[in-house]
Amino acid sequence: MLEKMTLREKIGQMIMAGFPASNISPEYKRLVEEYKIGNTILFSHNIETSSQVRKLCSELTELIENNTGYQPFIAVDQEGGMVTRLPRDATIFPGAMAIAATVDPVNAYRAGHATGRELGALGINVNMAPVLDINSNRNNPVIGVRAFGDSKEQVSGFGMEMMKGLIDAQVLPIIKHFPGHGDTAVDSHIGLPVIDKSLSELMSNEIVPFHNAINNGAEAVMTSHILFPQIENNNKPATMSHRIITGLLRQQLGFEGLVFSDCLEMDAVKKYYGTAKGALEAVKAGVNIVCISHTPELVEQAVKLMEEAVQSGELPVETIDKSVKKIIAFKRKYHADGYGGDDIAIVGCPGHKALAADIREKSITSVGAKGRGIPPVDSNTLFIGSYAGRSTLASSSADKSFSFPEYMAREFDGQFLLTSVNPTAEEIKEVLEKAEGHKTVVYGTYNGHLNPGQLELVNRLCGNNENVIAVALRNPYDLGSIDERAYKLAAYEYTTQIFDILSEIFKGSIIPAGKLPVDI
Repeated sequence: MLEKMTLREKIGQMIMAGFPASNISPEYKRLVEEYKIGNTILFSHNIETSSQVRKLCSELTELIENNTGYQPFIAVDQEGGMVTRLPRDATIFPGAMAIAATVDPVNAYRAGHATGRELGALGINVNMAPVLDINSNRNNPVIGVRAFGDSKEQVSGFGMEMMKGLIDAQVLPIIKHFPGHGDTAVDSHIGLPVIDKSLSELMSNEIVPFHNAINNGAEAVMTSHILFPQIENNNKPATMSHRIITGLLRQQLGFEGLVFSDCLEMDAVKKYYGTAKGALEAVKAGVNIVCISHTPELVEQAVKLMEEAVQSGELPVETIDKSVKKIIAFKRKYHADGYGGDDIAIVGCPGHKALAADIREKSITSVGAKGRGIPPVDSNTLFIGSYAGRSTLASSSADKSFSFPEYMAREFDGQFLLTSVNPTAEEIKEVLEKAEGHKTVVYGTYNGHLNPGQLELVNRLCGNNENVIAVALRNPYDLGSIDERAYKLAAYEYTTQIFDILSEIFKGSIIPAGKLPVDI
């Protein structure tokens, strides 16, 4: 097999690239034809409907197989919740923290398995999930509700179940972001985070979920673009560190599966090292597949740099051969063509939609209510909040076609005020005046712990009205800084599906039963 492949064909197997449209772009087609790129990552801009995705994946498979001799890995970030790529006619499950709030790890398995079956029916054979980061830093801008919780036990238990569900649906799950992105206050999409912890500290906490997953059959790991100066002292992020990828992950933890890099166009690598150089260093460190998700020129640069490195002896061809052999073995296991025989009709089927709704309903968490009933919500209620913001590039693009306050006001024939995501003093004064005379005020926060104007506004409202309901529509940490006089709910996501469940809670037909997976 390897003897028949050119060096360029081998390197092409080790690269995953993307394109910016719902059809294969000419630039991507050229990457496959000239540079033998063997793998694709899909984002929201590639996806319109289930039938379109299935057709696209079929065309990608044909294009790549005809030009490389092997089926592709076709990957997507389908974590659920705030990181969702599938079309609206598919089943969108809640995110990790919401699933953990149900207190039942079986829900993680069910969500993973159903998601995997829908991905497989579409022709997608790799899911860049689950997240096994422990969200130990409440000000983490990029993980938050993407984590199953803030304890190693919680993350291990739920994360492993989701991983197993995907595997049983014959989709390759990628556990991420090794060795842990939970204790950062910097988003690696726009900066270079540092975690200054010793190996023993990491082994006793951050690495525990990864180690447990590896011992229970994990087959793919994604690296993080984070500096760990107490482990790697050469100013290299984990993705580019031989000590972390080969020394720690491979040798110490015994991982024998595939190692994927996070996208090398993220600023943590692109800005500080250069994408092509980062790709070469990642491969030298022991990464099998490097992700260069958006820019064809950077893919070309990376291929050429790796070719030069092999020819000069900087990158041993044995390293390339070892990776390619492993990649092709896993491609044969997770072939990209209708796994399990599921028809496209399974995508968004009633059974999966009902399961997602049930998990959402069980996730809603009442915080600090201490036996108090929920204040009355009716036509004399004022609903307040902002649009959902895209606070990290990992998130799906914010949808400005709907808002929490307007949606809920329509449901209850009440009134609404749409505020900015971080209200100013002048805006707060104006809202307080308009809230006078309303029997109940409902405020939907959105990362208020990172946007203090929201918290000031809701706390001022509590001083003026005895019936205030605060709903955290993303990270539940907001609720820890809100006046105890408010009735507080953690909803974990900003979607119309969650708004419908909140409506039933306000009407008294559903009693919140979730439990906080984090300490707020």
